[in-house]
Amino acid sequence: MPARTAILPTGARIRVPEHIQRIDTRSTHGWQLRYGKPTLFFSDSKAKGASPRASLKLAVDALRERLSTLDAPTGLQRSASASKQNDLPAGISGPILRQRPGRAAPECHFSVNLPRYGDKPLRRSVYIANQNTYSKERYQEALDTAMALRQEAEKAYQEAATAAKRRAASKL
Repeated sequence: MPARTAILPTGARIRVPEHIQRIDTRSTHGWQLRYGKPTLFFSDSKAKGASPRASLKLAVDALRERLSTLDAPTGLQRSASASKQNDLPAGISGPILRQRPGRAAPECHFSVNLPRYGDKPLRRSVYIANQNTYSKERYQEALDTAMALRQEAEKAYQEAATAAKRRAASKL
């Protein structure tokens, strides 16, 4: 798990994992855990030994607990943006009309963006129909297929991100 060096007001340097922030104000001194809801604060004065290192240890233990139980934040867009000009879900665009060489009638398809954790996303086409066989039923069937592909890819992405986060947490 990525870590950084925090410098305390005393000048001491401490390695701190991501998702934990140091809070030093006139009235408050401690570590804030910012992974999941709600955020937690670990005061230096409440920790055994009343030191920044003792409260950091409590914060790291709480972080380990949350990493083992919560899904990792992914940043995937799960809903369509407000500026999208149709009512299709996020990651699906279309219908796209395309005339392939050697074909008499143009074809329609959806384009589906399939995210992959740690790799470039894939783009897949879901065939709807050609100009002669197009119907509302075929449109809905193809849309259902595209949505299922996207949901499956999002689920795999979430599982891979969570597994990676937990592997990194084991090194804390």
